[in-house]
Amino acid sequence: MGGTATGDRHGSGAGQDDRLLNGVAGDQEGRGGNDARDHRYLIIGAGPGGLQLGYFLHRAGADYLVLERESAPGAFFRRYPRHRRLISLNKVHISEKDPEIALRWDWNSLLNDDPSLLFPHYSEEYFPHADDLVRYLGDFRRRHGLNVRFSTPVERIEKADGRFVVHASGEEFRADCVIVATGWGGPHVPDIPGIELAVGYEDVPPDGARFADKRVLVIGKGNSAFETAHALLGHAAVIHLASPSPVRLAWTSKHPGHVRGQYGALLDSYWFKTLHGVLECQVDRIWREGDRYKAAITYTLADDEQALLEYDAVIRCTGFTMDTGVFGESCRPALAPNGRMPAIRPDFQSANVDGLYFAGTLMQARDFKRASSAFIDGFRYNLRTLAALLAERYDGVPLVERVLPVDADQLTSTILERVNYSSALWTQFEYLCDVYVVDGSRIRHVADLPEDYAVERFGGDGLCLTVTLRWGRRDHPDVFAIRRHPVPERAHESAFLHPVVRAWRGGEQVAERHLLEDLLAQWRDPVRHVEPLRAFLSELVG
Repeated sequence: MGGTATGDRHGSGAGQDDRLLNGVAGDQEGRGGNDARDHRYLIIGAGPGGLQLGYFLHRAGADYLVLERESAPGAFFRRYPRHRRLISLNKVHISEKDPEIALRWDWNSLLNDDPSLLFPHYSEEYFPHADDLVRYLGDFRRRHGLNVRFSTPVERIEKADGRFVVHASGEEFRADCVIVATGWGGPHVPDIPGIELAVGYEDVPPDGARFADKRVLVIGKGNSAFETAHALLGHAAVIHLASPSPVRLAWTSKHPGHVRGQYGALLDSYWFKTLHGVLECQVDRIWREGDRYKAAITYTLADDEQALLEYDAVIRCTGFTMDTGVFGESCRPALAPNGRMPAIRPDFQSANVDGLYFAGTLMQARDFKRASSAFIDGFRYNLRTLAALLAERYDGVPLVERVLPVDADQLTSTILERVNYSSALWTQFEYLCDVYVVDGSRIRHVADLPEDYAVERFGGDGLCLTVTLRWGRRDHPDVFAIRRHPVPERAHESAFLHPVVRAWRGGEQVAERHLLEDLLAQWRDPVRHVEPLRAFLSELVG
């Protein structure tokens, strides 16, 4: 990522955008000279998050090591999803051949400079098999020669005298900075009396025929619950999915972590009187009588009506949680409000432990259920930014900036070029932004920063602009029957993804301009896009 100007399309075949990170001359033998256990950066975990960050540090020549408890990368995906079909899209056949733009619909590739290491070379299935992702991650690590020490489980992380001490496999590793990329540590088990009688998602038999003619209660209404129910659909006599809150459908919320359309068959069967059902209820207690399970429930949308239901099997599909057991008291991270993931600052650093960062799905707290930081296609861009922030902090390498004149016409062209081209802004909508800082007779442009970080860092003095892609409001009665008003003056009512430019002074937002949505996501029309943006910018920068 050696300082390529923003919008320059002459880059790698993998869509790698070299805007944030310069090369760093690192000591490959470790911070302690010949001590291979002393490093500037220690990454814990060799899943997709750890490998992606390792790639950026490796390419920069940084002093890093990845510790992985298993004998190969991608351990999570060797077990999950249980039915082996990913929900991350793999849209291979597209009309757009530019590799950067193609990444918008490739949700599984890691960013890198080898065109052959793109996931569509490993599978052409729209919803690919998890084994193909495992194979891809193994090749990614091997072909880039990343510094990973396998079969080295981390037992304890401590901090003393400003540095970290990581205990693993009977050895002590030391580092200035620790980045935890371990993903989910285990299942989240709700506090329900009798929940230990349920089979966990992590152990559920993938063969739906095992539940033939049975009445099954599935606790949970996320994708793992619907994945499990979908496998039972042609076999079980009755399937009930239960949780206190209604189903959140991805096409309504626009969040890929909510229930996806491929699981709609169960909802379809619910309304066609097959006895399968989706229950809004609190499961109060589960117990066993003979060879049956009893569940006492309280409906949450029926005036607290109570019921006693009977099943042949109970399955728990209530998501995952972070493992905090490895952290000593000297560096125990604060958790986000839901208690399942770390609380992080705008720069992906622990909210309360200096020098402790999080990578991969553990960096989703600040855009929880909005953008895609929980998924490869989102956190790969976060990690490119994190690598640049780490290089700046620990190696003195400034962020790459593009300098523009204070000219509304050129600024308009630059902004439109970026929103029409960037896969980072596309995927990390409403989270990552480009920031334009008006600095005397020039404008400084930095790409792909979290918007709250950009405002915190650059918005305190003078004028700065942030540019993101955003959805419209989320409360449409029917998302397939949205009334549109396609005139520039009503662009803020756009329901589909569209650019938004915000102006900030003294940390406060002072102006905002939306550009009209477009069916093909091409914001180039002179009347609908170019002139409204140019007029807005002219008022701000002249």
